[in-house]
Amino acid sequence: MTRPGLDRLAIALGADGGAARYVGGAVRDTLLGLPVSDIDVATVHPPQEVVRRLQAAGIRAVPTGIAHGTITAVADGTVVEVTTLRHDVTTDGRHAEVAFTDDWQADAARRDFTMNALYADMGGYRLHDYFGGVADLRAGRVRFIGDPLRRIAEDHLRILRFFRFLARFGDTPDPEGLSACIARANDLMALSRERIADELLKLLLAQGAVAVLRLMTSHTIWRPVLPEIDLAGIDRLATLVAAEAAAGIAPDPVRRLAALLDAGNAEGVTARLKLSNAQRKRIATALGHDAGTPFELGYRLGIEGAVDRLLLAGDADAAAGVGGWQRPVLPLSGGALVERGLARGPDVARALRQVEDRWIAEGFPDATRTAAIADAVVAQALRSSSS
Repeated sequence: MTRPGLDRLAIALGADGGAARYVGGAVRDTLLGLPVSDIDVATVHPPQEVVRRLQAAGIRAVPTGIAHGTITAVADGTVVEVTTLRHDVTTDGRHAEVAFTDDWQADAARRDFTMNALYADMGGYRLHDYFGGVADLRAGRVRFIGDPLRRIAEDHLRILRFFRFLARFGDTPDPEGLSACIARANDLMALSRERIADELLKLLLAQGAVAVLRLMTSHTIWRPVLPEIDLAGIDRLATLVAAEAAAGIAPDPVRRLAALLDAGNAEGVTARLKLSNAQRKRIATALGHDAGTPFELGYRLGIEGAVDRLLLAGDADAAAGVGGWQRPVLPLSGGALVERGLARGPDVARALRQVEDRWIAEGFPDATRTAAIADAVVAQALRSSSS
């Protein structure tokens, strides 16, 4: 509430008269004492009226989702999503047709979980909790609003969101919600693989990811879309999570996904999830089998690749060492080998690789020692070419 521009936004939307409130994750995370990233505001004003009010107050209004009632407001550098109160007209499990309303409880009723349907006055500290979200938040209970089966039918992604929120905020799963997710797991097949990948990567960052993935696997939640996720992969993930903590290295969702996979299935899974080329290459590198010392891996694979590989192996000390290492540069060029008598061409490239291999094997010595290695390699190459 102390961020720049929010006071101006509240005045522009008439929040002091109850026309606008903070909603959702910003309220939930504030109550939990967690950092707030995205700020969402709900309002009774129709979208065009929101635009008019913002422009009149000198606040930038971007119609990012105006057809569904969402305007992005930029006030003194603070970005806020402002959405008109809505209720669902029709849903098909992937998309919803909405209508605008001025009924706060109707807007709350269309949200997924009770802890995400909390509203707070913009000009004070009063909460509006229509479905027991505060109690559920205190109890670490992720609970659907209304009938879980109906909520999942409205949006199949809520199955994965249930488990992601459980991994982040929960203690024990709400039995009714868990039963509904188990019963409707096949609905996940209707979702785009990009949406599944996005939820999985977010889940992997949560504190309770390992326990929740075990729960999901034991109830075959992943089987319709990612049958490759199994208990062996989750055991590897547990090893990785412990190694990250021991090394003091921040969790990374792509690295954690690599732990769930193996060299035999990674290419197929990452293609199916439509990960970026960079993400797919990183996972392939992490699951490779190159031999060498930790610092040799750091040189050949890059720092990120070596850290991933070492953490996946559970070697926290080596990962921490490589993670703080500055990758050296070979203090020699092909031209230096030409000056020593080698003819330009493939012989130079071959000799330079030999120099580099010995330089790595000796622990990246200084330029003087590297020059001596080059002298020996060139001498051997010249003898071989003359014999």
